[in-house]
Amino acid sequence: MLETIANNLKTGIILINSVTDEQYQDSSVAPYHSSIGSHIRHVLDIFNCIFEGMADYNVNLAARQRNRNIEYDRHAALTYLEHILSQIADLQGVDFEQIISVTDDLGAGEVTNLYTLSALLIQAHSHTIHHFAAMGYVLTQLGLTPPCAGFGYNPTTPDQIRT
Repeated sequence: MLETIANNLKTGIILINSVTDEQYQDSSVAPYHSSIGSHIRHVLDIFNCIFEGMADYNVNLAARQRNRNIEYDRHAALTYLEHILSQIADLQGVDFEQIISVTDDLGAGEVTNLYTLSALLIQAHSHTIHHFAAMGYVLTQLGLTPPCAGFGYNPTTPDQIRT
């Protein structure tokens, strides 16, 4: 599981290195006007919330850092991404069935539920794929090509659709 999550996040490195600063920051694409940088920052913030809350088994996904510098500075984003990848690597040998209290705002206020660490990491991974798909849309609207085949596609998507 950790290798799959890390490999998926590493495509973010490829993406960040394949665009210019202007392309990374471009928020001109309708309807949401979100940049590649804003999606990268958001994805990494979710993982950061997990690591911040693991020490006391209490993760608050609504307490994101939202460091806007990550949205504009590709080098800062790469540093943040490498930090998250390092923390994922450090999870080797951790009990993935440990119970964690997870809080998030679903739109009507914060809700807290119990997850296993593995369930939370799977959710963060799926969330990453979802945002990579959104970035793929932004890239194509900017006339750019996604960084690799299958970028932003869920692994369960049939191959004939992903190509």
